[in-house]
Amino acid sequence: MTTRSNTWCSLASTLAAAALLIPADGSAQSVRKTADIEYARADAHSLKLDLYQPESADAPLLVWVHGGRWEVGLKEPMPLTALVARGFAIASLDFRPASVAPFPGQVHDLKAALRFLRAEAGRYGYDATRIGILGASSGGHLAALVGTTNGHADLEGKLGEHLDTSSDVQAIVSYFGASNLTTILAQSTPYGLGIRTPSLKTLLGALPEENEALARRASPVFQVDPSDPPLLLLHGDQDPQMPINQSHELQGAYEKLGLDSAFVVVHGAAHGGDAFFDQERIERVAAFLDEHLRRELTSDSANR
Repeated sequence: MTTRSNTWCSLASTLAAAALLIPADGSAQSVRKTADIEYARADAHSLKLDLYQPESADAPLLVWVHGGRWEVGLKEPMPLTALVARGFAIASLDFRPASVAPFPGQVHDLKAALRFLRAEAGRYGYDATRIGILGASSGGHLAALVGTTNGHADLEGKLGEHLDTSSDVQAIVSYFGASNLTTILAQSTPYGLGIRTPSLKTLLGALPEENEALARRASPVFQVDPSDPPLLLLHGDQDPQMPINQSHELQGAYEKLGLDSAFVVVHGAAHGGDAFFDQERIERVAAFLDEHLRRELTSDSANR
C-alpha cells in the first residue's frame, strides 16, 4: 500500500471509539464507529466511508448505499444500527454525485469500496467473505445494479489500490429502488416525473428515450443472469415518487430465471419513513441476511 493510504488508515483507526447506539428495538449496544475512512480517490474527490461494528470480530459485512436522486445525500445518518445490534458490521458509503460522475461513475465508486473493504477486512476486523449490499431509493437502484453485475469487467472501473480483489456481493436488499430506467417515467405520477426526469438526465446525460442503450445498461432488470445473488425488495404501496412497479419488475426478472428473491410490500408506506426500519422489517431483513451471509460456505462461494 502507498504511504498516503497507510496514513489514512492510521488516521481512521484513531477515530474509532465506542458509542452507545439505540437501535429500533430499543436495546442499547456498544458499537465501534470508525469515521471517514478513505477507500479511494477519484481525481480531486476523496471517497470515504463510515464503519459501524459490533463487539464480534467475525461479523458479516454489509454495505449501505444512501439515496438522494443520485445527486445529494450523505453517509450519515445510517438507518440500520439495529442490524449492528444483531451482529453485522456496516460500511456506509459516500460517493460522487451524478453531476460529477454520471453513469457508470457511481458504480465504479461502489465497486472500489467493495474491493477496499474486502482487502482490508483483516485490518478493521470483520468478515468480508460474503458481503451484503443494501440501499434506499436511488441507493437501492445502485445496490441492485452493483449486485446484478458481479464480475462485469466493464463496470469495475480503475479506482483504488485493490484492483485484483473481488467486488462481488452475495446478497442484495433494495428499499424502494429503481430497476428499469426505460419504464420508470411512464410509470411515474406527475409529482414523480418532476423528480425523476431531471435526476435521470443528470445520471445518464440524456433522458432514457434519448439513449436507450445506456438506460438499459444502467437498469438492473437487464443485467439479471443465473449467477446473481439473492434479492430482497421492500417498497411502499403508496409511494408517489418511486413507482412500486419498479420493484415488481426486478422481482419478475429474478422469478423468470428461478432465482432467490422476496418482495415485502409495506402497506400504506410512501417513499421511505420509519415503517421500513421498524422492528418487523428489521427482523425480516436480518433473517434474509442471516440466511445468505452466515450459512455454511460452499467451496466455490468464498471470495466470489
